[in-house]
Parts: sequence; structure tokens; C-alpha cells
Amino acid sequence: MKELVQKALEKIRPNLQADGGDVELIDVGGGRGGKGKTHGRLSRLSDGPDDAQKRIEKFLKQEVPTVKSVVSG
Repeated sequence: MKELVQKALEKIRPNLQADGGDVELIDVGGGRGGKGKTHGRLSRLSDGPDDAQKRIEKFLKQEVPTVKSVVSG
């Protein structure tokens, strides 16, 4: 599953970088969730890192349906 999540993040990474940020996959645990860390502007946006996390989580759930949650680490 980690490889699937990593591939999905590679798809969204250009959009994140265009916004001045990036995301790092830290861990995929229990086959149902993942832990990641936002970098750059994503971690300082006015709508906050939680909103960026929600957008990334929504995208990952669409790309890898077995993902149930994403937490920031």
C-alpha cells in the first residue's frame, strides 16, 4: 500500500509545489491510514495546514480507496 500512496502523492506533488509547498510520506500504518508532513507554504497557509491535510486526504482516498485517514506528523 505504501507504494500506491507514494504514486498518488507523485501525481499531486506538482500542484502542491506550484502552491509553494510539498508533502512527505512518513508512514502508512495498518493498511488503512497514513502519516505525512507538509512542507513550505502548505504548512503556513492562511487556511492552515489542517485544510491542506484535508485536501490531500480527499485526493488520496480517491486514488487509493483503502486509505481511510491521513494525519499530519
